[in-house]
Amino acid sequence: MLSVKSLVETCSLPSVPSKYVFPFKSHDTTLAEESEVIPTIDFSFLTSGTPEQKSNVVQEIGCACREWGFFMVVNHGMPKKLMDDMLQTSQSFFDLTEEEKGEYRGEQLFDPIKYGTSFNASVDKSTFLEGSSQVIKIVQFRTCREISQEYCRRAREIAKELFKGISLSLGLEGNYVEKEMEIERGSQLLVVNLYPPCPQPEVAIGLPPHSDHGLLTLLIQNELGGLEVQHSGKWVPISPLPYSILVNTGDQMEVLTNGTYKSVVHRAMVNNRATRISLGTANGPPLGKVVQPAPEFVDGENRPAAYRGIKYKEYLELQYSKELNGKSCLDSIRV
Repeated sequence: MLSVKSLVETCSLPSVPSKYVFPFKSHDTTLAEESEVIPTIDFSFLTSGTPEQKSNVVQEIGCACREWGFFMVVNHGMPKKLMDDMLQTSQSFFDLTEEEKGEYRGEQLFDPIKYGTSFNASVDKSTFLEGSSQVIKIVQFRTCREISQEYCRRAREIAKELFKGISLSLGLEGNYVEKEMEIERGSQLLVVNLYPPCPQPEVAIGLPPHSDHGLLTLLIQNELGGLEVQHSGKWVPISPLPYSILVNTGDQMEVLTNGTYKSVVHRAMVNNRATRISLGTANGPPLGKVVQPAPEFVDGENRPAAYRGIKYKEYLELQYSKELNGKSCLDSIRV
């Protein structure tokens, strides 16, 4: 099967093939006013600010999680060069031939893969399971492996600090989410998406509207926009500041908090100008962890559990077995 990238490069496409036409509905094109922007969180206030600054940023995180499920993080400490190198590393994989990429394609989601990495080239997506950062061929791509190892480590550190801020914003101890979700031995899924130029961006889509499966996703991208977040019934185009990190809450966070903090529906649009690359790390509990509404968010008849418990691995398998369609996967475990 040709990837979309190969299709674009090998064929002169005046229009989008019918199989790639996305059935937009009238409300799908309703964009928010330019004045609507996602919240911005100064990470340095969370980790090294004064008590007052930390208290304020915890409140800002809580507000962002309740009202948006999405925010932009600045002053996060991730080196700019590492972010640039990671995006370039991702591009280097997509520049391989289809045959070379095919060597790293897994048959099933949790198959053990050579060098610890699964690359799903058929959909232009690379996936790292359980925090693995081994990349492509050990000799030829040693530098690539080292870059992704360091990037994943740094992203995990940032996520852990954000979990503390989220816990505090819920009125709980700072280590609540980390302890409850066993983050120290949890999973980290790294997904790299490539969106080639599209001859008819008005009829196609990069990724359909969906919510993420984990607790918290951290995302960076190259200079091209395309990400849109659903907010108050409208789509808000995201224009991140250079070298910022975009963060969104996922389905497991919604289940854990019994809907106090909800996962956010978002989508990726395409353009006809240049290639966009995005790189997301989804942070979640261990694959065998049963995630269910925590007692702190359940109150008998007044606020019963809204979701049934399910192992994180089973939830991942459930999502990967379905087409992306809003929060349909989360809907399947609602009580």
